[in-house]
Amino acid sequence: MTAASHTRFALLALSIATALAAGTTAFAQDANPPAATPAKAQNSKPVQLETINVTAEKRVENLQKVPVSMTVITAEQLGNYGQSGDTVLQLAGRAPSVYAETSYGREFPRFYIRGLGNSDFDLNASQPVSMVYDDIVQENPILKGFPLFDLQQVEVLRGPQGTMFGRNSPAGVIKFDSVKPSQETSGYAKASYGTKGTANAEAALGGSLGGNWSGRVSALAQHRDGWIDNDYTGKKDDLGGYNDRAVRLQAMYDVQDFNALINVHGRWLDGSAMVNRANAIPLGSDSLAPGFDRDVVYQDGLNRQHLFSWGSNLHLTWNLGDYTLTSITGFEKATTYSLGDVDGGIAIPLAPNQVAYQTPFPSETADALPHDRQITQEVRLASNPQDRLNWQVGAYYFYENIAIVNYDYATLNNHAMDGYAQQAQTTKAYAVFGSADYHITDDFDVRAGTRWSHDSRDFHVDRILSPIGGGPLSLSANPHDARWSGDLTGTWELNPNVNVYGRIANGFRAPSVQGRVLFADFISQAKPETITSYELGVKTTGMDNRLRFNADVYDYTMHNQQLTAVGGDINVTRLINAKKTEGYGAEFDLEAYVTPNFILTAGGSYNHTKLDDPGLAVAVCGSGCTVLDPVNADGNALVNGNPLPNAPQWIGNFTARYGIPYGESGEFFVYTDWSYRSEVNFFLYDSEEFRGKPALEGGVRVGYNWDFGKREIALYGRNITNKQYITGAIDFNNRTAFVNDPRIIGVEFRADF
Repeated sequence: MTAASHTRFALLALSIATALAAGTTAFAQDANPPAATPAKAQNSKPVQLETINVTAEKRVENLQKVPVSMTVITAEQLGNYGQSGDTVLQLAGRAPSVYAETSYGREFPRFYIRGLGNSDFDLNASQPVSMVYDDIVQENPILKGFPLFDLQQVEVLRGPQGTMFGRNSPAGVIKFDSVKPSQETSGYAKASYGTKGTANAEAALGGSLGGNWSGRVSALAQHRDGWIDNDYTGKKDDLGGYNDRAVRLQAMYDVQDFNALINVHGRWLDGSAMVNRANAIPLGSDSLAPGFDRDVVYQDGLNRQHLFSWGSNLHLTWNLGDYTLTSITGFEKATTYSLGDVDGGIAIPLAPNQVAYQTPFPSETADALPHDRQITQEVRLASNPQDRLNWQVGAYYFYENIAIVNYDYATLNNHAMDGYAQQAQTTKAYAVFGSADYHITDDFDVRAGTRWSHDSRDFHVDRILSPIGGGPLSLSANPHDARWSGDLTGTWELNPNVNVYGRIANGFRAPSVQGRVLFADFISQAKPETITSYELGVKTTGMDNRLRFNADVYDYTMHNQQLTAVGGDINVTRLINAKKTEGYGAEFDLEAYVTPNFILTAGGSYNHTKLDDPGLAVAVCGSGCTVLDPVNADGNALVNGNPLPNAPQWIGNFTARYGIPYGESGEFFVYTDWSYRSEVNFFLYDSEEFRGKPALEGGVRVGYNWDFGKREIALYGRNITNKQYITGAIDFNNRTAFVNDPRIIGVEFRADF
């Protein structure tokens, strides 16, 4: 760390140490908490928080004992956040330091942790936040959008995860774990209907299949009617609708020393791509234009989206006495086509009251993924739990082959194609890793791990037709990289309810390639980015196990950060490297039973990011905006000192649930959740227009459950204040904006069995 970084980290560490000193006294009264939560009585709530088990380090451990900054989002919380059909983007702001956005609609989510992410919209984009579904990494951004249903929980791991998860996880990992089959019959069914024709149906059923076999089937169907009028074509309720369906089948074979689990899953999506809003941002302002109407557009381009993906994975586990051998094999495949009116308006003179929809020239583009095939294999050998030393070693292999086609359309009335480019990319990676956890004393524990990774990529472009002229063109790139990553952590148990840890970790993102050549004749490449992170944290429980409070401070330095200069004057995504990026901040999670019937959770973070590269320059908007950065002789903005794009300084979330027992087995309840993010810049350069104002959005759920919670009927509302704000922008040929969804109000019924 630099001297300035040392000073920042020392100040942050001092703040948590001060809180710790006070907290140790407060929690000491609970040094010997009850061994287990009392059984639920009729019309009563548990008076203790349940233990949360996680697999952040690929073995089952108590959340409070894992020395990693992380948040667990429960199945109940997911059900509340997503009841109006929200995608995986519902996780934005639901954990400290986590933000998400998209320019693709219901596919292609882009996640950011501690300010680190990637705003690239191309289908071969790499991201520094790794998303892992049932222990299988989802590399392509299209795969990352798989719907959330029948999940046990979601684990959000912040900071580099270079030992256990390897490449492309320098910002962190979001880990999704499905409910697994068991011999006990269990399941649920729920259905809801709300405004805008928003309908959701979800169900799961599992149990014994005979002998040592068990199984579980889960399914989801989501629908929304078109709700956005296109006044240019005269079509009412033309855009904004979708049909999104997914299914998961699992079968498990379990005997004393062997377990096999097979998972097959698929998704089908049809509907609108992102709906762009021409000139929604006035010159010199970051507000929506006066008279902006979220329910109306005036577009001459087409809009549609289709996605099909499926995959399968096989988990094999052998108990070898003192050791456990695990094999995880995964296969994923996807195809998609997404077409949108990029300019969001119409490029002909309009009536005076329609001037806001005018654009300088038409721009309608489509991206297709004819195929994406991914194969992964992981093998691990781990010691079974011991008093002093626990360890694991493993090897990993990754293979991906994708084909991408970009289209450009110029004559929109007859949908004539003006540009076509086909790309192919093959990626191969392999790694070996190991970690150890040693209890030096009963109160002090040291964990260390390391991983060696090798990554190679073969990228090829055949440009068939370009709107800027030129015939067929072949370009190729073959970056490769090999490097070490790892972590070292010390944990000190002050008493059974207070753990303090310090962690040093590094990670990396493999080299990236970008070849959107419809408007260019070059391939851009980015060198590997590396990060070193320092973290100090505390994990506590108190109030007779009714309170859980975890907090941490961190400081990181990233070298050669891979950044994407998106759009701008020529609408080409260009990969660049920033020599140095600095970040620091603080995070906390809180969960508490205030009374037996009143539970609340809260989380928050402060994240500071800064680019440190005096020579770094990027192209600016192509249609008029107020650039606040210095500009060089080429007209490019010098972005040294700017925060990272889509990196809010403040993120916060809050939930509260209050229940009123009624009858022998019933309860009336009210639940509310709120998330907040501070201002964000949409691009690397700073301007008056292309930034999002602070946003606060909330939901509420009011209902009644009976039969000890097995049946429930509830009214819900999402975005209950009907807040309207900008979530992203395009700076190509006008000040185009994306906006959030409107308020949705509905009713839901659920039955557990």
